[in-house]
Order: sequence, then structure tokens, then C-alpha cells
Amino acid sequence: MNEGGSARESSNAWPDALRVAQVRIARPTDRLDEVVRFYVEGLGLRELDRFVDHAGYDGVMVGLPGAEYHLEFTTHVDGSPGAAPSAENLLVLYFESERHRDEVAGRLGAFGVEPVSAENPFWAANGGVTFPDPDGWRIVLMPRPVF
Repeated sequence: MNEGGSARESSNAWPDALRVAQVRIARPTDRLDEVVRFYVEGLGLRELDRFVDHAGYDGVMVGLPGAEYHLEFTTHVDGSPGAAPSAENLLVLYFESERHRDEVAGRLGAFGVEPVSAENPFWAANGGVTFPDPDGWRIVLMPRPVF
């Protein structure tokens, strides 16, 4: 803990031993156009970059403003390894308020995506709403940060 600061304040900084500039979570899909449409038009993330035919891969990066944290979706000419491994593979987005969570949930509903029950009851018990993307990977929309 920093002198005069709280443990929470000091936990918001990257550790000195891990000088990371960006974080990317990447996964394959056989439905690249559908997945990108879900995350950009449905969820509301921004398309940051894309590439075509890089060693047989096409890909799109989507994310939040600033591009320090983003998702990459790729497709390969030979196909992908398959669908989501379990219902517990989650992307959890924490909103500033229930109203902000509800706006996105409403947009996904208007987009034709129906919420599903979370496997872990923690999410629903704390106000989370879970949606599947076109590949079955799940997005949990939480009404507020937990810390």
C-alpha cells in the first residue's frame, strides 16, 4: 500500500515486474462476420483493426476506446477447432449502473439475441444478464463493478 493511499489505489497500477502495454484475448471462429457484427453492432464495441490472408488467417480486433484491451477474432482457411468449450467461458463487462447495463441488454434483445441462464448462480444473484454470442461464448453484463 502506498503511504497515504489505499490498497485499492495501489492495486490499480500494473506491477513493476509486468510492464504490459496492451492485452489481447484472441479466439478462432468459423462465423467471423456474424461474431464481429454481434460484438460491434450488438454489444457496441468498436472495430479497431482487421487483416486478410495473413498465413491463411483473416481477423478482426474489437475493443474499448484506447485499444489497450481488445478482443481478436480469427478465421482460418482450414476451419477452427470448434465451439466454446463450456458455459463458464465468460467475458464479463461491468457497467457504471443498471441503466447502462439495461441499454446494452436491450440492444442485444433488439438484435435478436435472447439471454440465457448463467451456469454459475453468482452472476444472476448479483444482477448479471448473460447472452451467448454466435459461437456460444457467453457475455455477462453486470450492473456495477465489484471492486
